[in-house]
Order: sequence, then structure tokens, then C-alpha cells
Amino acid sequence: MEMALDQEAVLPRDKRAQSMEHREQMRTNVVREIMSTERDYIKHLRDICDGYIRQCRKHPSMFTDLQLRTIFSNIEEIYKFQRKFLKDLERKYNKEEPHLSEIGSCFLQQDDGFSIYSEYCNTHPAACAELQRLMKLSRYKHFFEACRLLQQMIDISLAGFLLTPVQKICKYPLQLGELLKYTPKDHSDHRCVSDAYEAMKNVASLINERKRRLESIDTIAQWQVSILRWEGEDVLARSSELIHSGELLRVVRQGKSQQRSFFLFDHQLVFCKKDVLRRDLLYYRGRLDMDDAELQDLPDGRDAELGGVSLRNAFRLSNGQSGEAWTLCCRKAEDKQHWMEAFARERKRVQEDMEMGMEISQEQRSQAIVNAQKAKQGKIKSMGYSGLPVTTQFQPLHPLHQRHVTVPTSVPEQQVFALAEPKRKPSHLWYSLTRHALFRK
Repeated sequence: MEMALDQEAVLPRDKRAQSMEHREQMRTNVVREIMSTERDYIKHLRDICDGYIRQCRKHPSMFTDLQLRTIFSNIEEIYKFQRKFLKDLERKYNKEEPHLSEIGSCFLQQDDGFSIYSEYCNTHPAACAELQRLMKLSRYKHFFEACRLLQQMIDISLAGFLLTPVQKICKYPLQLGELLKYTPKDHSDHRCVSDAYEAMKNVASLINERKRRLESIDTIAQWQVSILRWEGEDVLARSSELIHSGELLRVVRQGKSQQRSFFLFDHQLVFCKKDVLRRDLLYYRGRLDMDDAELQDLPDGRDAELGGVSLRNAFRLSNGQSGEAWTLCCRKAEDKQHWMEAFARERKRVQEDMEMGMEISQEQRSQAIVNAQKAKQGKIKSMGYSGLPVTTQFQPLHPLHQRHVTVPTSVPEQQVFALAEPKRKPSHLWYSLTRHALFRK
């Protein structure tokens, strides 16, 4: 009986030991994966910089500096940053006992450095568009294939290589989340891994938000160029997101009212008038600065400020600096509730942008307007007040092949470029002549 009790007492201890060994092994696996994927990533970046960018710069007749910046963005800066980051990881990596590695601090030390991915991710859609345009020309298509062969790179298209930084910055929070899962609280690296996990989640969230906001400004630019008789600065000069829109009745003194279309952006409220005949056309009528505006919920009934005018589902916006006040009425009570919630979201969005450091350059804002104006000149599209057109979302590429292609090192560079050229088909004239000759025979 006593022996049985002793065995029961020992059993939980064995389970605890097994659990600890399992956690150590799992942490070892995660740490090794982080180190392995980081080394592979560095090779991808080196291949892009040495295999593509270096060769492109040798052919200024094919690529301008602007084209190279559009296609490759700041990937050379990312490569330089990642080399330093990998060195930090290697110093903290415990080869003998990987589960004891303290790599969490590496992410915290380089926290600000990861922000360089924001520019790359923001410009990636433009890079894909430019690359797709060039790939329609056989000259560029064969040139890029020759670059890949010359660098002994795996069988992935240039577009696939350029996608890796976008995938990498999104993968860090997943890897750190797994690492935290198998890092006990008494581990020396627990606090750093926990903080690094939150930091990298914030980095990924900010990058995703900036990407979404850039897509939003393109849509807003298309909307603005469709508005007739626009006055003042571009809406993108201060705003980057449409919060809410809809029809409201603007009430003035003596009970006069105007039906208008209102668009609530961050920092400003724009209102327009519909064309009498073509209801899909809008005329600009004004805007209100929301940063200096005060929102007042008005009860149903007579309003003293408007000389006793009876109001329903109304609210008032007052500008403290200009003294301007707008009294606006909704058709239904639920419409009013939606507008009140939208105004709260607008203020919250402005505050979050300040805290996150959300910034979109003036160049990007101006370029969005220019692109929208060009698109309008090329093809006029009707746009209604109730919403903005949907932009094309970035679609990830299909899974990439991992087939290695080797080229003997003794083959000269010129021959590698010639190797990438397809076999030329006989000209139509030569084909006709030879076919006619055979027919005569």
C-alpha cells in the first residue's frame, strides 16, 4: 500500500518533467525555424539586389532610375537592415541549447528599423503594375529570366521574389506568437518575447493600415475629380478616409431647407448638391472643418436658434473659429443614430492616426489626384453620391515553385542572356517561299 502511494506521488513529478522536456523541444523547434527562415530570407534579398538590380543598372537604355525605384522600392535598404538584424540573432542564438536562446531582445532593439517595410508594402502594388507592363514586352521578359539564370536563383518569377518582404513582415508576429507559447514565464527571455510579439503586431497593423489608407486615397481622388465646380484645396490635403455619407436636410432660418449630399472624411465634412436633371452628377457646395467643430444632439421640437422652427431627427455642427453653424435633419431616427456614431468614429480615427504615427506623404496624395484626372480623361465614369467605387485589391500570387535551375559557371554572361532568348520562329515571308518551293518540287 505504501509503495502504491509512493508511485502516485512520483507520477505527477514525471509528468511535469515530460511536460518541461516537451516545451523545451518545441521552443527549440521554433527558435531553429526563426533562424532558418531568416537565413533563407537574406539569400532571397541578396539574389534580388545582386541578381536583378545590379544587372538592371548595367542597362540604362532599358531602365530609368524612376523605373528601378518603382519596381524595387527600398529593398536595398531592407537588405542592409536585415543583415544587421541577422547578426544580432546569431549572437543571441545558443547553438548547444537552442531553447535557452534569448532572441526576443533583437526584435525590440530593431523595433524602429522594421518601419522601413511600410514604404515597401505601400509601393508594392505600383511595383507589380510596372513589372506587369514590362513583362508584356519580350525584351524585358527574357532579360529578367537571364538575370535569374545568371544568379543561379531558384525557379521563381521576379514578382514572386518581390513578394517575399511583404510576406516576411506579416510572418514575424506569427513566429513570435509561437515562441511566446513555448516560453515559460520563468524563462529569461519571456518578457522580451512578450514585448516583441506586441511590437511586431503593431508594426504589421500599421503597415496594413497604411496600405489600406493608400488604396482609400486613390478612391477618394477618383470621387473628387467627378465632383463639378470643386473649390479650394483637394480633400486629400487633409483627409485619407471616407467615414460616412448620405442625404441630409440642411435647415436655415425662416424654415427654409436644402437637400444635400454629405460626405464625412477624417478632419472635414463635405457637402454637395445633386444636378436637377442628372441625379448622378454632384456640384460642390462647401465643407466644414471637423477639428474645430462641436456636435450638438438636438431634441425633437421647436428650435429657439432657428426662430422656433420645428425639427425632427436633428443635430447641429458649430465651428468655434468661423462661427458657422449647420443644422441638419435626417429622415429617420436610425439615420441620425448612424450619423452620431460616424462623428464619434471620425474623432477616434483622428486620435488613432496621431498615436500610430499614420502619415501619407504629400507626394502620394498629389499623385493620387493626378492619376484620377488621367483616368477621367481616358474614360469618364458616372459616380453616385451614396458610395465610392471599389478599388482593386492586391491578390497574393499562387504558391511558388522551388525548382533549382543551375547554369555552369564557365558560361559567359552574354551567353546566359542569349540562353534566355526563345527560339525565333521563321518569318512569314521565308515560310511562304520555302513552302512554295516544296510544293513545286
